[in-house]
Amino acid sequence: MANGIDSSVINSVNAGASAGASLGPRQSAELQDSFMTLLVTQLQNQDPLSPMKNEEMTSQLAQINTVSGIEKLNESLGAINDQIGAGQTLQASALIGQGVLVPGERVLLSQGEEGEATTTPFGVELAQPADEVVVTITDQAGQVVNRYEMGAVKAGVESFSWDGQTSDGQTAAEGAYRVRVEARRDGEPVAVEALNYAVVNSVTPPTDGGEVRLDLGAVFGRVGLSDIKQIL
Repeated sequence: MANGIDSSVINSVNAGASAGASLGPRQSAELQDSFMTLLVTQLQNQDPLSPMKNEEMTSQLAQINTVSGIEKLNESLGAINDQIGAGQTLQASALIGQGVLVPGERVLLSQGEEGEATTTPFGVELAQPADEVVVTITDQAGQVVNRYEMGAVKAGVESFSWDGQTSDGQTAAEGAYRVRVEARRDGEPVAVEALNYAVVNSVTPPTDGGEVRLDLGAVFGRVGLSDIKQIL
């Protein structure tokens, strides 16, 4: 007469312990009821000449308790994640109406009534300090409008502004332009990312374990809170 719980039940318990997040409260309760029923039946019908050892019973009880413990842990983690998401949403809501720098290469130029140029800021994010940073402004056709040597720039995020001037000292036409950034340190390329300006229109709370999403309008769409590199 066998003294252990049926292996299929043990396998079910182990599977539940490994993937406790996939078990609902009802499934977990049913699994525990089945396990205890089989354990009691086994104890009642075990071979009196070879009874189940204490360590065997303890091991089997520990497995079902593991499932219950993981379920409670998942419930606690879920509540904590909800609180974190709510806090992030509240913090992100303060960005509504604010200008931010996000990955991108777009810069806009507009002209006032007297012909003065106004441009949106742009930025760069460097993985490490660079002793030579060159910014090139191009039009939509890819033609170079102007080129600037920014000198040494430290690691991290730095914001800049374009004066709207072409290489021959004229005010560029109103419209959208692109920013291309090149960086070097001791003659070797440095990883760099161009950043463009956008305004936060609204905030969407996180769903399914994701992050807070920010609406930057029709051009830039929605981005994650982690995509915000600088608040202007």
